[in-house]
Amino acid sequence: MRSSTLLFACFLLAATARAENWPNWRGPAHNGSSPEKNLPAKFSKTAGVKWAVEMPGSSAGTPVIWGERVFVTAADTRSGKQAALCLDRRTGAQLWRADISEFTTDGQYSNSCSPSAVTDGKLAVFFFGTGELVGFDVAGKKLWERNLAPFAFQWTFSSSPLLHEGQLIMQVLQRDVAVRGRGKPTGNESYLLAIDPATGRDLWRALRPSEAVAESREAFSTPLPFVHNGRAELVVVGGDCITGHDPKNGAELWRWGTWNPTKIGHWRLVPSPATDGRVILACGPKNAPVYAVKAGGHGTLTHQQALAWQSHVQPTEDPAEAAPTKNERDLTADVPTPLFYEGKFYILNGTKRKLFCVDPADGSVIWSGDLGGRSVFQASPTAADGKIYVMNFDADVSVIQAGGPAFKLLHKASFKDDGDDTRHRSSIAIAQGNLYVRTGTKLFCLGK
Repeated sequence: MRSSTLLFACFLLAATARAENWPNWRGPAHNGSSPEKNLPAKFSKTAGVKWAVEMPGSSAGTPVIWGERVFVTAADTRSGKQAALCLDRRTGAQLWRADISEFTTDGQYSNSCSPSAVTDGKLAVFFFGTGELVGFDVAGKKLWERNLAPFAFQWTFSSSPLLHEGQLIMQVLQRDVAVRGRGKPTGNESYLLAIDPATGRDLWRALRPSEAVAESREAFSTPLPFVHNGRAELVVVGGDCITGHDPKNGAELWRWGTWNPTKIGHWRLVPSPATDGRVILACGPKNAPVYAVKAGGHGTLTHQQALAWQSHVQPTEDPAEAAPTKNERDLTADVPTPLFYEGKFYILNGTKRKLFCVDPADGSVIWSGDLGGRSVFQASPTAADGKIYVMNFDADVSVIQAGGPAFKLLHKASFKDDGDDTRHRSSIAIAQGNLYVRTGTKLFCLGK
């Protein structure tokens, strides 16, 4: 009996050690990956489903999970409200709900519930594209509420909040003048804002200037917390440049740009930065290259100082000034944020439905593969247990083998319901031994 008890205790300890939370939209390491094991490679809407619950409306936000709680947002089509929801991770049952305000839509299948929530297990913070920012304890008690609007964005603003080292970080990179009646007529500032997550009060605010014009000033990315050679920083991408900031006060440490020397006015920036610890990826928009910026910069950097490599040369660039390139013109990411997993970058060209496995050292493509179908991808890939998971607009979930010498599609399953006309943008969350797939009508919990 002692041996059996000890064996069972060891089994429980091992199972607990494998369990991991998914506290923000890019997971525990802010890179789209999780150390979780024993995850399914095959499933469907009816097979491998632990539970599936109806959502009151759609959202492009990624579910966030801590312990026994799942936090999601929804644009409730019946009430017209922006809903902050907390579900029981084991059953999907609703633990609490808060209706914040009326949601808005930009007419392009996106709504103001697109930002993902963020949690540290004690607090849960929800942000909405209308500007509402609300802090709760995990039991559902509202601690504070404020509004950061107006915003000068052509489309619905959807940068997700970041909880890091006792600060709530918000990024607002916007136009300097109003657009479509949004924002102040003039004088709109782009900035980083640090907030006390317990009270909602400002800790510091730092301007983040840009030489970009018009829509190219707009960014929907989320800051990346990063440490290199002992120096902590927040990496921000948008406004035709990438910058590193001191997390204590937002002061700019370094800057590189631009990927837009001719100042094209419609290059809004969507993907967040990604890193392997040595280089930081900045994905230029609309078929522009992927740029690998060397970590550890100081001040304003030239191309030669900043870049380790780039995927291809833009027609607007001077080839003599370009970083080493592999001339992979399809290696671009207009919307999905790259994944870093087990020593490799995985970069998704959502328009051409191609996934690339890339060596961080020099940008060489180890393999690429066609994900098939006619629907584009705007959700970002996530990974764990040797598998990559990603969903397209039509809610087709693909499972790809990570690593290896060649692309291998392990499985594909449709999660779309009849009448679900949502353009599915939510990334698949991985936590506590399960996958969490958010469609326009349901949230699925999948597992073995």
